[in-house]
Amino acid sequence: MINHPQNTPIQANLPQWGLIFVEGADAASFLQNQLSNSVLGLNRTFAPQTAQTHNSVRLVGYCNPKGRLLASAWIGQFPEDVNAPDRFALFLSKDIAASIAKRLSMFVLRSKVKVIDASSAWSISGYCCIESDIADLKIEVGQIGLRLPNVLANNYTYSRVLIARNNDGSESNLSDDSIQWDHLEVMSAIPRIVLATQEQFVPQMINFESVAGVDFKKGCYPGQEIVARSQYRGVIKRRLQLAHTSIDSLGSVSIAPGTELFHENDPAQPAGMVVLSSPSPTEPNRIDLQVECKLDALEGGEIHLGSVQGPVLKIDPLPYPFIEI
Repeated sequence: MINHPQNTPIQANLPQWGLIFVEGADAASFLQNQLSNSVLGLNRTFAPQTAQTHNSVRLVGYCNPKGRLLASAWIGQFPEDVNAPDRFALFLSKDIAASIAKRLSMFVLRSKVKVIDASSAWSISGYCCIESDIADLKIEVGQIGLRLPNVLANNYTYSRVLIARNNDGSESNLSDDSIQWDHLEVMSAIPRIVLATQEQFVPQMINFESVAGVDFKKGCYPGQEIVARSQYRGVIKRRLQLAHTSIDSLGSVSIAPGTELFHENDPAQPAGMVVLSSPSPTEPNRIDLQVECKLDALEGGEIHLGSVQGPVLKIDPLPYPFIEI
């Protein structure tokens, strides 16, 4: 792990991220019928511009028919040139990119749409800096830049940009130390589905509707009835929380996504699971986590990681309120 000054811009390789392109004349209407959020009207973005704000960037979920998330992604519109048809780029976890591209392709049928898993042909990196420095970032021609929401951490407001670059044979001199990026992703409290957490969560269980990942006014998509029913009938009994523990307390306990949580009063029944985690770049003995957890488990007693004998998790405040529909 490399220690970077907190206010120094950093761009690091993100090998855990992948990329899917969905392109063609019918790409927008096709994705509109598949994803939890509307993609209609997204602005087209061309280098050296970076896609940013809700007009150009959306958080989307892809659910199974039971409303469980198969994937989450950040999406933008990046045609190859001004005369080219729509080309949507979905930034998502690399370990699920191939299966998601294959599943989306199953529903193309006669639509004028092509779904491409570009995770091997394109490399993803993450650029983060304090907010005042983000104007200095320039996206090169042929690259794709998509800005994520700012994150407040360690008394700084950080800006973040995902950058996709075609592997054209030229060498990359970027750092492989992504701890700053990974930690900011955790502290954003915006979840990312990975292979270990596929089909574990209805969107509201990980606050997806409160981070603008669900449009309740758009048309149907797989699992839409379940997602809407969970919202309007008030049956949400699990939520994403931020938490932390010490590295010294871990021993052999995993902090990987999918690791289960247990309440001290119910050792036989998991109370939730890890969504994402990262060591802190500023506090050497601290691990920060996104965890999905039963709400009643938060009312009293201790929550442990891995087992009731595992390290105790301390719950931290979320950086946003829950929305009310």
